[in-house]
Amino acid sequence: MKRTGPTNPLTQQLILALRKESTLSKAPIWDRVADDLERPTRERRAVNISRIARFTKANEMVVVPGKVLGSGVIPHSIVVAAMSFSAGAKERIESAKGKAMTLDQFLKSKPKAKDIKIIG
Repeated sequence: MKRTGPTNPLTQQLILALRKESTLSKAPIWDRVADDLERPTRERRAVNISRIARFTKANEMVVVPGKVLGSGVIPHSIVVAAMSFSAGAKERIESAKGKAMTLDQFLKSKPKAKDIKIIG
């Protein structure tokens, strides 16, 4: 059976933008995120706030190629970019003086990909 990839046009545009940025800025991290987004929806990552808090320090930038869920507490401020956020996760990140943004927004604001972690 031929693998078709995501059918959502917005996800397809995001994958193309990530691949283009990977080539232009010579940053393989965007190519890796695009590969993760090409997986079927049921295989995408779902990461809790507690896992993000465990593997990060204050003021770090994190990319989650999937959904961020609100279970746990985050004691420090971080910038998290993901496909989607649960309401609780977004609230907890912002209450810790952090920033929750979509992958599109993050790609436009930080294309160099230095000091970015992929969690999930």
